[in-house]
Amino acid sequence: MDPYTPRTRPGGRKKNLGLSAKEYTKITGTIASVRRNRQLADDIYEDADVRVLSSRESRGKSHEPSFIAETSFVRAPLNSRVGASASIPKTKGKAKEDVLDNLPVDIQEALILEDLLYVLMGIEGTYISYHPEYSPEDDDPLKGIKFVVSSPLDSSLRDLTERIVPLGTYYTAISSFVESRSHLDFGLVNHALCAAIRDMLKDYQTLLSQLEHAFNTSPQFSLQKLWFYVHPTVHTLSLIYQLILELATTDDDDASSSSSSSESDPEQAARDEALGLGGAKLKAVLSDMKKSTSDAPINVKGGEVLTVIYERMQTMSGDPTAVKVYGTLLTAAGVPYVEMLRVWTTTGRLEDPYEELCVKESKFISKGILEVDYTDEYWERRYTLRDGSTLSSKRQHTGVPPPRTIGGRLPGGACIPPLLEGWKHKFLLAGKYLNVIRECGIEVQADQKDLTKKSLSMEDEKLYKFIEDAYTHANRTLLRLLLQDQQLIPRLRSLKRYFFLASSSFLTHLLDLAHTELKKPAKGVSIVKLQSLLDLALTGEDAAFREDVRVSIASSGLYEWLLKVISVSGVIGGEEGEGVPDEEAKKDRDREKDDKKPMLAIDALTLDYNVKFPLSLVISRKTILRYQLLFRFLLHLKHVEQSLASMWIEQKTTPWRRPVPNHPEFEQWRLRVALLRARMLAFVQQILAFTTFEVLEPNWRALEAKLAKVTTVDQLLRDHVDFLDTCLKECMLTSAKLLRAYSRMIVTCSTFALYTSSFTKSANQALVAAESGDGDQAMNKRWEFLKKFESNFNHWFKFHLDCVQYYASSENVSLLPLVVRLSSIKAMS
Repeated sequence: MDPYTPRTRPGGRKKNLGLSAKEYTKITGTIASVRRNRQLADDIYEDADVRVLSSRESRGKSHEPSFIAETSFVRAPLNSRVGASASIPKTKGKAKEDVLDNLPVDIQEALILEDLLYVLMGIEGTYISYHPEYSPEDDDPLKGIKFVVSSPLDSSLRDLTERIVPLGTYYTAISSFVESRSHLDFGLVNHALCAAIRDMLKDYQTLLSQLEHAFNTSPQFSLQKLWFYVHPTVHTLSLIYQLILELATTDDDDASSSSSSSESDPEQAARDEALGLGGAKLKAVLSDMKKSTSDAPINVKGGEVLTVIYERMQTMSGDPTAVKVYGTLLTAAGVPYVEMLRVWTTTGRLEDPYEELCVKESKFISKGILEVDYTDEYWERRYTLRDGSTLSSKRQHTGVPPPRTIGGRLPGGACIPPLLEGWKHKFLLAGKYLNVIRECGIEVQADQKDLTKKSLSMEDEKLYKFIEDAYTHANRTLLRLLLQDQQLIPRLRSLKRYFFLASSSFLTHLLDLAHTELKKPAKGVSIVKLQSLLDLALTGEDAAFREDVRVSIASSGLYEWLLKVISVSGVIGGEEGEGVPDEEAKKDRDREKDDKKPMLAIDALTLDYNVKFPLSLVISRKTILRYQLLFRFLLHLKHVEQSLASMWIEQKTTPWRRPVPNHPEFEQWRLRVALLRARMLAFVQQILAFTTFEVLEPNWRALEAKLAKVTTVDQLLRDHVDFLDTCLKECMLTSAKLLRAYSRMIVTCSTFALYTSSFTKSANQALVAAESGDGDQAMNKRWEFLKKFESNFNHWFKFHLDCVQYYASSENVSLLPLVVRLSSIKAMS
């Protein structure tokens, strides 16, 4: 093909130029020399083509070279310099300036126009070249290539040219951004953003092809017209350029901070050397472990990209072009994000391969953990928000990535787009509810139309109505599953029957059947035998779900365990406490170690309750623990009441009823024993009556009323746990002072009941002494023994009453009825 030759301008163009014959001859000579140079270059290329073809034919290959055959591509107008630039050195420096100096303004304009068409595609021109400090190896391609205009250019042309030249910088930077952010590591949102920018670049390239056509065909095409056509594009590309600069700068800052934090510390190195950790192999192992455990810098992706675009759009809301450009990019980039949200909220499946969505899944937590978990990790931590707003404890916040800057936005998927900030908890719960249904083996079908799926976008009100509808649908579905299919309310009523001893006589029957077994030490008791006796006690009961009730033996006493937990954390959370207990609790434990006795089975006896998923979300190990605490509290009261009642029955026998007129001191002693027993029994019965009639029953009625009107699953879970926490608080099991005073009181009463036979034996001895007339020498010992119980009971009773009065007036108003009940016992003292 012949080399490209610019077509001759029409005669009208010559008249407009207004050149003299001498100037015209000079210009035509210059153009002729340029043609000769191009002809020389083309001859060189043609010779090279001939040599390549002949060498390939000599090797007997029949394949036609793909690129060399397309000589029309190499000779295209905007690519005509690409081939020649490799073989012919460019005119630079003084020679280039001389050429422009000697040319009139119209010719300079024609040459600059041709250069600008190259520069707008990022190709260096003859008179518009790369910046002297530009280096392809060292400079960041995301900042674009800087171009400079030759200095001898006419000032009127220079002003317009310098306005147009930044387009080349914007184009090269944006192209580099699209190329680099199209890798898999940057996620689907970045891919969608790059696709939208690529579409805008296609429009820009279409404009360039039109401008090139106008330059080659229209004599009236000028620099002013070029500026008129590209002026809107300059602003549009500058907006995209500023956006990619912010995204790239955020990435660079994160990488530099991570690299600076990973630099070696000389003090740490010296410390390791002193500890013998300076070996090369050991250092390599430690460094590998550090790399595997340390958090790598998180790319700008997912919700963070959408947040950056939205914030820029809000900042430049006064510019209609910026709002339109950023709005288009936000809508396009949000498509995969919205699609992930749609799948999550309608099916409960989390399809987020690049961790871009704000919902995070902890796959190592399965529903099997509910059987041993005391913190409900499955429900609270299986699916969470990456920003940590759903996590309660500081320990759980360790998985939340730190912000880019102090007080700044979170990186990657942890950054929730501002448009979705107010809806994050709803779409999290919608997916969690559906996921529970899926775990039950029930197939979840999306309750949405395909039309709605196609029309969703980040700025559309339909998206938020869609989230609301999905949340309502998922919530209603799971509630129906729990309340109707899984019979949650009957389950809770059976828990009340077994653990709160409501309208059931099985406990009295069980205590009578297992009387001998419960007197054994807790470690030596047979759980199998106790389970058989429990089944026997429940045989005559018309109770549902009795096959799920199991006997269990606790590893520690109720009050000791509660005091340990409360002294450490102030709440009832799990089997093991964390932290340092207070000094008073330490003294108590030291005292207990000195006179430690093996715990009896009656003090360790408790019940357990087996439920399957998904009921285990509501009746979890955390809630069953609370039920067990209340059951052990009531069981201990029942046992002490039964022991004191047995003591009262025994004290109705002859040694206690027979009048002894010749031994008035003995009669006085018998009355004091009976009075102390009556006061202890009254105390236990008042506590038991207050617990059952004024704490458990009213709170249960309130819970039933709430469950009848419950609308969300989380509200159901919260109401259930609040009911149990309220019961524990009003039963005085969450205050260390009240619990310590009460435990001393109840231990005094149970110990007093254990000496029933001893008191009867003393009474018989006193009767024998009175009949013999020799005098009762052991009476002083009897009084001394009784007064120890009286003083102990009086002291702890007063202390307990003072504590109840204080808490009733300051923190817990529900204790006021107990104050009235205990005051009647005080009057007997």
